[in-house]
Amino acid sequence: MTSAAPLVDPRTIALAHYAARAVLERVLAPYGTTFLQNVTLRLVAVADGPVERAALIDGVTDAVKVDAADAHETIEELIAAGLLVVAEGSRMDITDAGRELYAKAATETAPLTARIYAGISEEDRAVTGRVLSLITERANAELAALEARQG
Repeated sequence: MTSAAPLVDPRTIALAHYAARAVLERVLAPYGTTFLQNVTLRLVAVADGPVERAALIDGVTDAVKVDAADAHETIEELIAAGLLVVAEGSRMDITDAGRELYAKAATETAPLTARIYAGISEEDRAVTGRVLSLITERANAELAALEARQG
């Protein structure tokens, strides 16, 4: 007798998230880079050019739901490490060292990600993507409503 697959609920989503995040954190650890630093660096690495600091802070806070102060501190850490630089005015750009670090981490995580997703059909991934996108949209709306009520 086989047990039924668990329904998607907050716990199953959290377990998947934290397991995947732990894999990434193990890859980043030898470089002395944190998860939040990687998220921040990625937003600049994939941009078409320098990113306004305010937009970068918004991107980080939207992606991982941290305070703007935490995002600002992370940007300062990346500048101090020589991975980001102020390009012009308040625009942030990635340095060659930052791009190299981002590329190394992406290269190291690619085979791990491939093994994690191996055997999951494109159809199942599409359904999961739609469901998780809807959950994210609704959770963001609830969070905005809570924040509006609180102040």
